[in-house]
Amino acid sequence: MKYERQQIVDYCKKMTVDHLTSGTGGNISIFDPLTGFMAISPSGINYFETKQEDIVIMTLDGQIVEGKRRPSSEHNLHIALYKKKIDISSIVHTHSMYGIVLSTLNLPIKAVDYILADAGATEVPVAPYATFGTEELAQSVANTIGEGRACLMANHGMVTCGKDIESAYNLARECEWIAEIQWRAMAVGVPNIIDDTEMRNVMQRFNDYGQPHNRKEVVYD
Repeated sequence: MKYERQQIVDYCKKMTVDHLTSGTGGNISIFDPLTGFMAISPSGINYFETKQEDIVIMTLDGQIVEGKRRPSSEHNLHIALYKKKIDISSIVHTHSMYGIVLSTLNLPIKAVDYILADAGATEVPVAPYATFGTEELAQSVANTIGEGRACLMANHGMVTCGKDIESAYNLARECEWIAEIQWRAMAVGVPNIIDDTEMRNVMQRFNDYGQPHNRKEVVYD
């Protein structure tokens, strides 16, 4: 999984540059359904010092297949989501500011913008708090995320899923952007929330968005 390892190295750096985390917070993984192997970022290494060989290869039983580093402390979280959602191949866990603010208030990310439909749900829920790196946290998120592809973790951060690392990462950016809109709107009034019926309509329209056979998540730079 050399290519996947390099993708993780590159996107971990990007996660810091895009202010979706700081320090060594957060983690990223890619799952290969053909081999059953998961490549995941290592624990506690600065992302700008992380090399391809530092990425750890694991099975979904939690066994290390290759790598001399300790895997991310949240590897149980990634494993639980890959087991729950068989159509995903990448997971991005961020410590982004506005996602954490809302999770600390126990507030879901609401449909203050229609782009939230990219998450595959009418809102991004908040999983109950549990200690980082525990099986309890992994199951809390797996039980809360539902049919959507994003979830907040109370007093902790956000996790997003995708068919590949690009879509998972873009969704993390989108959700953080919408969380900021929600927080700013709440600071001056009561945000208008797009109703569930319209959000389901937007989700349906997103299925045909973009060029044929080349649908990508919407990204606003």
